[in-house]
Amino acid sequence: MKKENELISKDIKKLIIQIAIPSSIGMFFNTMYNVVDTFYIGQISTEAISALSYSFMVFFLFLSVSFGLSSAMTAYVGGALGKHKRSTARVYVANGMGLLFFISIFLTIISFILLEKVFILMGASDEVLKHALDYTYIIIMGILPMLLGLGANAVLIALGDTKSYRNILILGFILNLMLDPLFIYGYGVIPAFGVQGVAIATVLIQCITLIYIVYKLHQTGLFDVKSFLKNKPNLKVYQHLYTQAIPVSLNMFLMSFGSIIAIYFVSFYGVKSVAAFGIGYRVEQIILLPMLGLNTAVMSIVSNNYGAKNFSRIDEVISKAFKYGFILNIVGILLIAIFGKYLIIIFDTDPEVIDTAYVYIVFESFIFFCISNHIYLKLNPARHKTAFYTTLCEFL
Repeated sequence: MKKENELISKDIKKLIIQIAIPSSIGMFFNTMYNVVDTFYIGQISTEAISALSYSFMVFFLFLSVSFGLSSAMTAYVGGALGKHKRSTARVYVANGMGLLFFISIFLTIISFILLEKVFILMGASDEVLKHALDYTYIIIMGILPMLLGLGANAVLIALGDTKSYRNILILGFILNLMLDPLFIYGYGVIPAFGVQGVAIATVLIQCITLIYIVYKLHQTGLFDVKSFLKNKPNLKVYQHLYTQAIPVSLNMFLMSFGSIIAIYFVSFYGVKSVAAFGIGYRVEQIILLPMLGLNTAVMSIVSNNYGAKNFSRIDEVISKAFKYGFILNIVGILLIAIFGKYLIIIFDTDPEVIDTAYVYIVFESFIFFCISNHIYLKLNPARHKTAFYTTLCEFL
């Protein structure tokens, strides 16, 4: 007897809560993971925080090409499951993971070649440039496990499972709390790596995350490592995935490129301004967590109901998502206005950095409403290009 697909039958409100809350909790710990990195690096120097800001913006730019593919995997796997075609879902999973593997290798090579030139073009120099290169050259080694982990999690999202990723993100946060100071300052036979220690800890945790998420994916019956290694590329499936993925990836690329342009001009005002920009970005991530959890829930529910042709349920999901999203945006803006400075002080106590970062996040918070525009558009194969055009208009 086949197990009923709750995503195409259960009450929409209950589904959104069931999926969004674990996702938000997982993202909270993932953001706290980054907060821990920023905190420890901030103990080294303001220059080190500035270096982390440069690294994050560039790394996100390189990864933007993969985010669309993960979204496409959720959409097509969810659609196949909505049609009760698990064999088709397996084909999309295998080919999607294969594409992510090759993209990871390509990005790793390109990153090593272009990294220093990109940092210099962005305005990094002297000690900041040195810290940025020391950190990012090691982080690049984590591209492969990171992207494969994101791909595996994209399939779990299509199944409505956000708890598995939540669990490993909580574990990753705990490990990071222990490994960051261990590798930064050293202990016993472990030398002090400084800024590089934070990157080493991240790569190790990404590898652990990949092993766990692939194991959870294997348990679903949609992926088998042995079959994957013997799998021959399906060009038609590749075409489907890329048709869906490219507009979303361009969407993320424009957002990343916009941040790089911003940090280039910010660099004219000195190291403290760059540090403030990076800290503001972290604070913004914390406030956005509930919205990102809502986005994950909508991705999961819409993809399955699109496949099952339950268009009335899709309309209901979108209606509720925009309503909840609007409320979350209002709450987020108020939280930033009231508590923004207290969050910034966690990372840096320099008055100039605090004031600059606070002004940035207050103005940036009003962009939260734009996020709601992309909740559904990037999932529907018939409308995915609209999300890109919307982002292009916002970028311009």
